[in-house]
Amino acid sequence: MSATRGAADDAGRPGTVLLLVASSTGGVGQHVRSVARGLAAVGQPVLVCGPAATQDQFDFVATGARFQPVEIPASPTPADARAVGVLRRLLASEQVGVVHAHGLRAGLVAVLARPAAPLVVTWHNAVLAGGVRGALSRLVERIVARGARVTLGASADLVARAVELGAGDARLAPVAAPELPAPQRRRAAVRAEFSVAADQPLILSVGRLHPQKRYDVLVDAAARWRDRTPPPVVVIAGSGPAYLPLAARVSAARAPVTLLGHRTDVADLLTGADLAVVTSDWEARQLFAQEALRSGVPLVATAVGGLPELVGDAAVLVAPGDVDAVDAAVRGLLDDDSYRAELARRGVARASTWPTEAQTLTHLLALYTELVPGPATPDADAPSTGRR
Repeated sequence: MSATRGAADDAGRPGTVLLLVASSTGGVGQHVRSVARGLAAVGQPVLVCGPAATQDQFDFVATGARFQPVEIPASPTPADARAVGVLRRLLASEQVGVVHAHGLRAGLVAVLARPAAPLVVTWHNAVLAGGVRGALSRLVERIVARGARVTLGASADLVARAVELGAGDARLAPVAAPELPAPQRRRAAVRAEFSVAADQPLILSVGRLHPQKRYDVLVDAAARWRDRTPPPVVVIAGSGPAYLPLAARVSAARAPVTLLGHRTDVADLLTGADLAVVTSDWEARQLFAQEALRSGVPLVATAVGGLPELVGDAAVLVAPGDVDAVDAAVRGLLDDDSYRAELARRGVARASTWPTEAQTLTHLLALYTELVPGPATPDADAPSTGRR
């Protein structure tokens, strides 16, 4: 199959799907890699465009996709104009059937490039910033909502926000966490890495070190757990801009917390963990929350964004920004072996009801085919919210 086939191939699929992503070190990049891998596996030509550093981290080419650099930084800068120009030239040189941008930053560049092909934008995150930056981000939201042919929201609140801002066609599209590889180490070996005794709890959190994740709340709660016998060991896996202030907070609070940096062995870490904690101010369907429940690790998470819908009664939900609530929830679980076991059972059962990567790919292919003129017919069952 040619990588530059026209608007629709003779099997009813769209021509080349261009996946556009901005700078990413976390869930968005993982999702784009998952989609690229799935498209390539079924013979769908796919071109991923984004920063070279994002390609270095996620290696989209290894999935069978082609890659072309389009430097879209994490925050708006004058470089956006260059990114728009680069994308326009790429669109002029490629026979693209659908452009699918992931995130508001990529969505803005795609809208400004004015592709002839239908534009799909997936909203992965809510705007939380205030002040000038928040006002600018809300303007971007409006531009992207009105400029996309179809808006996909990773959680229901994102769909509602897009409709509020004028999206003509907004749909819920839950993002499935890629399946973790099988653990490579036994539980005892993982715990030995962190000098965790046999009777000592190991508490795990995984995510980008960013203010949205509110790891300061976890650190402050962990500082209180020094009075437990034995005290839990808390490890946070991830990298990001909040590393230095978070490390300083750990030191000042004398909290039993270790910042692990970026890790590729999350499956191993979950094998060694007794409890998972998410303290974010907002999440859609956080990948780590999905990974924890799939792995049967009891979860404490904040009741924000799409998390309550995701976990149902299979996790302990607490208010965001509430150190007391996190402290109490963790203590309660550590003191109740039977409840932890029950949550582990519920988590695995809940995870079995979530869309899989394969189902996510099927829904996306149906959407792409719906949007591209050709022999295929629209998917009448595709859920939609907003104006058609």
